[in-house]
Amino acid sequence: CAFSTAAQQRSTGDECGPEDPSEEPKHPLSDCALEHKAIKLEEQVRDLTERYRRALADSENVRRRTQKFVEDAKLFGIQSFCRDLVEVADILEKTAESAAGHAEEPSDPNPALQKIYEGLSLIEAKLQSVFAKHGLQKMNPVGGRYDPYDHEIICHVPAEGVQPGTVALVTQDGYKLHGRTIRHALVGVAVEAQE
Repeated sequence: CAFSTAAQQRSTGDECGPEDPSEEPKHPLSDCALEHKAIKLEEQVRDLTERYRRALADSENVRRRTQKFVEDAKLFGIQSFCRDLVEVADILEKTAESAAGHAEEPSDPNPALQKIYEGLSLIEAKLQSVFAKHGLQKMNPVGGRYDPYDHEIICHVPAEGVQPGTVALVTQDGYKLHGRTIRHALVGVAVEAQE
């Protein structure tokens, strides 16, 4: 009988509930308590939203730093190799200068020495073009201002016709890789003569 009553109520659309519709169920929380709970929830939402934004910003910063690190590794990964290679370039340059000095002596025009000098000059030019292709450039500081980030002072020379603080001579060439100094130029800087 109870089953048929429930089926009848479902089929007629009657709801199972209190007999008197004027009797509303009592809420255990008052309006003030509900407002207080809503305010707390809104504060939690704001706090979580702020945390989320900060986490997004932090992850973006990490991504940018990682990307910069990878780009720098690609550009400057050959830095130690370049440092070693510029020493070879120095030896080649000094050898070519020495061969040029001997080849140009009027007392002994040796054709074999002349050929060696020409070969060394070609190798040196090719080496410099390979350096340029990979972003390695020789500094030419003579006549420029002394820069402690690019130059290392090894001596002072009297300033004759140049301003004090100007690079007057270079004893060892400096090199930059993509704008970053990988070897300082060893320079002599002009100073005022003291009397």
